[in-house]
Amino acid sequence: MSRPPVMVMHAARPMAMAQLAAAYTLHRQDEAADPDAFLAAHGPGCRAVVTNGHTPLTEVQLAHLPDLEIVACASAGFESIDLPALSARGIALTNTSAALHDDVADTALMLTLAARRQLIAAHAYVRSGDWGRKGMYPLLSALHGKRAGIAGLGNIGQAIARRLVPLGLEIGYTARSRKPVDYAFHPQIRDLAAWADILVLVVPGGAATRGMVDRAVLEALGPQGTLVNVARGSVVDEAALIAALRDGTLGSAGLDVYLNEPQPDPALTALPNVTLYPHHASGTVETRDAMAQLVVDNLAAHFAGRPLPTPVAPAPKTGG
Repeated sequence: MSRPPVMVMHAARPMAMAQLAAAYTLHRQDEAADPDAFLAAHGPGCRAVVTNGHTPLTEVQLAHLPDLEIVACASAGFESIDLPALSARGIALTNTSAALHDDVADTALMLTLAARRQLIAAHAYVRSGDWGRKGMYPLLSALHGKRAGIAGLGNIGQAIARRLVPLGLEIGYTARSRKPVDYAFHPQIRDLAAWADILVLVVPGGAATRGMVDRAVLEALGPQGTLVNVARGSVVDEAALIAALRDGTLGSAGLDVYLNEPQPDPALTALPNVTLYPHHASGTVETRDAMAQLVVDNLAAHFAGRPLPTPVAPAPKTGG
């Protein structure tokens, strides 16, 4: 029995790649000297694509993949993949958000604590000797009794809420629709920001959420407020964020994501009231291996005619 041809646009983790190599004929565009020419030459006949959400997959590229049935994305986000073009052709898309919610939620908690308790500045205060020279570090504000607003209450958002509740935080949220939870629902993010002391962003990237956190939202969150972003840098109007942190409109921020990665704006990274993390919320060996395994599992399910473990877009009617 012949092995289905698969186009690799971005490699998965080594253990996953070994499984893929054993089951499929892999065409390694990710290793090609001329990726466009490679895709044009080897795209016809390929029934699957392995990629991640940072690697573009456009309608023009899809034209070189006339036999494509499924795209297995090794990340949670997929903004660089033309989903309407896939849907128009009945091509399935899968992602790996099911594997990373715990690590991302842990990172949101870490950034919340670090920003609110000024971990970076306090670390420097000890290391520099200022503690001995100047005395006790300034008093801060307790986390207990504060309000945390979560923008996007999917699996990751709910995992974040589960971590914040035991710390004594009241939870509110905004989402496309009300969820069956006991948290306070706010239909508009500006209203959520006005209610909250801490605003945690977990919404998907893309055109629908671009710049949703603007100057008005930051003003509503206020000079004692903290913005935590583990979503996408595009969700925040970054110029407005820089201005708000600089002039005191917003108290602090904890960021895992930025508008320009991996070279975020120095005007942002130089600010004293921002805690920075290098888009590494899911960056553990265990989680990245689990994400890669979902790529393998989704392809295996598709070619066996079984339901996809983590579909984003519906599977095509044919396959197997």
